[in-house]
Amino acid sequence: MGVSGSGKSTVGEWLAEALGLPFADADDFHPEQNIEKMSAGVPLDDDDRAPWLDAMADWLAGRADGGAVLVCSALKHRYRERLRRASPRLFFVHLDGSYELIAARLARRKGHFMPPSLLRSQFDALEPLGEDERGVTVSAAGTPGETRAAVRSALARAGVC
Repeated sequence: MGVSGSGKSTVGEWLAEALGLPFADADDFHPEQNIEKMSAGVPLDDDDRAPWLDAMADWLAGRADGGAVLVCSALKHRYRERLRRASPRLFFVHLDGSYELIAARLARRKGHFMPPSLLRSQFDALEPLGEDERGVTVSAAGTPGETRAAVRSALARAGVC
């Protein structure tokens, strides 16, 4: 989980491959109208996110027994709770970085529907993991290799894998 540009897809694809688990990217669950809205620089609201969250929850529920890796912003506690109801053993990895770091990454990113102008709205909406949520926060400030190593270490310490 984390804001756009935090490295979720890079780390998630690697983790799924390393663990031999199915992988999904939340971007692939957005209805077309959500993509059009974000492409136009308009932040999504909770009503926009509801069918997106439901689709991801269904995907997770179908893989709850064997495990899977889903990369998703999951910015708010209530969004994560919706996903956790579908997959009670869900474990979150929050890739955390400063606004300046992530903005610089987004400025270099090409071909994605999420414009850098929406980054502030994501940081404004972001709710850190709560004590009632299974998960860890890992710095996204390093190289992809450093971030992957930090995620793997954090998951091992948590006894997840």
